[in-house]
Amino acid sequence: MYKAVHLSPMIPSFDMKETVSFFLDLLEFNTLMNEKGYAILHKDNLYVHILPAGDIGEMEFYLEVDDVESVWARLKDKKDQFTYKEPFDREYGMREIHIIVPQTKTLLFIGQPIK
Repeated sequence: MYKAVHLSPMIPSFDMKETVSFFLDLLEFNTLMNEKGYAILHKDNLYVHILPAGDIGEMEFYLEVDDVESVWARLKDKKDQFTYKEPFDREYGMREIHIIVPQTKTLLFIGQPIK
């Protein structure tokens, strides 16, 4: 059984600088990462990811867990029920599964820090 650590919305923005400023200046979030094309902001134990907007209607969420392989073990026998990318390591230090949430235009990233 895995433990869910964080569920973070990944908000598409048409003007990242303005969106980031909204969270920093008005809502008092702090910067965890702010690079061209991607920002992660946090306040207390909450995180918001900001990325360039794609097609209208697309949404993304990031579910950080303590054991991504345990999640994959639950999903892999049912993988014919959804579109997915099996666990893989990312250059920014996370091991992730990517899933299109059925009957939506929502991409769910499930990840765990690589130890």
